[in-house]
Amino acid sequence: MKVIDTVNTALRRVPVWLVYLVGSLPPFWFLYLGLTGGLGVEPIKALEHELGELALQAVILGLAVTPLRGTIGLNLIKFRRAIGVLTFYYVSAHLLVWLVLDVQILSQIWADILKRPYITVGMVSFLLMLPLAVTSNNLSVRKLGPRWRTLHKLVYPAAILGGVHYVMLEKTWQPEPLTYLGIILALLVWRVAKSAQRSRPSRA
Repeated sequence: MKVIDTVNTALRRVPVWLVYLVGSLPPFWFLYLGLTGGLGVEPIKALEHELGELALQAVILGLAVTPLRGTIGLNLIKFRRAIGVLTFYYVSAHLLVWLVLDVQILSQIWADILKRPYITVGMVSFLLMLPLAVTSNNLSVRKLGPRWRTLHKLVYPAAILGGVHYVMLEKTWQPEPLTYLGIILALLVWRVAKSAQRSRPSRA
């Protein structure tokens, strides 16, 4: 417990702006690798993959904030909004690479969304995250009041669909995408169990 207290004390000294700054760098690093041959023979596909995987990792970190505090006492609440905004940033970068560098043709983009289920699922996940990104500011919290928390529960289906998108993308049952999806589902099950526990009437 002493270690967790030390970590929490150190985290309280970390400014949120630093999280945004450091978190904004990975897409540029992957782009640099793609331009310099560091992503292999298919750099565009590799760039898409790296950004998509980064987005899933950020989603998982965001979903894990409450369980980490509830189980081991690690407090990342201060950074939860930054993690959410960075998640949308990574998802948007992933989508932008697909739109601009991969497909490029507008009619083909629409055809792919309609005909390829994994792309359809990915786009639905992105659209669910859009209102969350737009309202991730103090003004929206004040204006929406209690509805803000309800709206931001859209992150749960968005996260599931993101994991499903990765599983479908691989076309076979690969362990890595299944692991990501499994972690997402486990974190959501934890939340459901805790919510049910809180709502259960206490016994004398």
